[in-house]
Amino acid sequence: MHEELENFERNLVWDLVEPPPNCRPIGTKWVFKNKQDEDGMVVRNKARLVAQGIDYEETFAPVARLEAIRILLAFAASKGFKLQQIDVKSAFLNGFIEEEVYVRQPPGFESAKFSDWVYKLRKALLWTKTCD
Repeated sequence: MHEELENFERNLVWDLVEPPPNCRPIGTKWVFKNKQDEDGMVVRNKARLVAQGIDYEETFAPVARLEAIRILLAFAASKGFKLQQIDVKSAFLNGFIEEEVYVRQPPGFESAKFSDWVYKLRKALLWTKTCD
């Protein structure tokens, strides 16, 4: 959880602000997942902070389909291209948002001095919706 929040700080995802009078902030919750190796052994525990009210398992993930990867590999092989793979850590934290979106402080990580304040998002939190 600390690693996730450090990524938020490093990527300037949000600012802690006094809540505006005309907007109810979106709740946040922690979603936990075990990362496994090819043998099914747990190698790492992951925590993601997501917007409440959206089903984590039912949300689209921007991942390439296996068929698309195979086509790319076949094309590259036929042309003699060299391919490289990269992993963008916390890639979802790079998307700016235009709307004003406010979320509650993460459970277990509320500010002692500003416990009633909220975070105004600069960038998209996983599965956020805009305020009404």
